[in-house]
Amino acid sequence: MGEKTDEAKGRIKEAAGDLTDDERLKREGKMDRAGAAVKGAADDAKDTVEDGVDAAKDKVRDIGDDDR
Repeated sequence: MGEKTDEAKGRIKEAAGDLTDDERLKREGKMDRAGAAVKGAADDAKDTVEDGVDAAKDKVRDIGDDDR
């Protein structure tokens, strides 16, 4: 599931756990939300790495073009 979906699912579980005094459900909701945060951080890191790779490729191309 996506980051936003996990976040929403976690909030719903936490709210349901609050309403029913179900500690297990509240914990599951918190875990879902934590998982969503991890997914978001991983996606951000992946994007940063991809941007760095693209920038490095552009530099290499520019250097190759300068040699001609």
